[in-house]
Amino acid sequence: MRKLPKLDNFKSSKRIIFIYGGIVLGFIIWMVFIDTHSWIIHSELNKEIEELEVEKNALKRIIKKDKKIIKQLNNIDSLERFAREEYGFKKQNETIFIIENTDTLNYK
Repeated sequence: MRKLPKLDNFKSSKRIIFIYGGIVLGFIIWMVFIDTHSWIIHSELNKEIEELEVEKNALKRIIKKDKKIIKQLNNIDSLERFAREEYGFKKQNETIFIIENTDTLNYK
């Protein structure tokens, strides 16, 4: 005949499973929500890194554009043209007329 396991052994093994399961569950909750190195904080930091990478690429494009403009402004004629177009500078005894094009179809 086969011997049945003792009820005390079954209760103690069930108790051990609950204890270890509780410890594992507590550890998972701790690592996901509570710890300073938690999963939530890591996901927020990863989003911030992605945003900063996008901003970095945009700033690199702006720097590249500005370097191109600076290179063009080494010529005095280009410098005068830039000052006139961007800042409205003019020479002495010079009159400037600003002509704005308006679209006649946009009137309501």
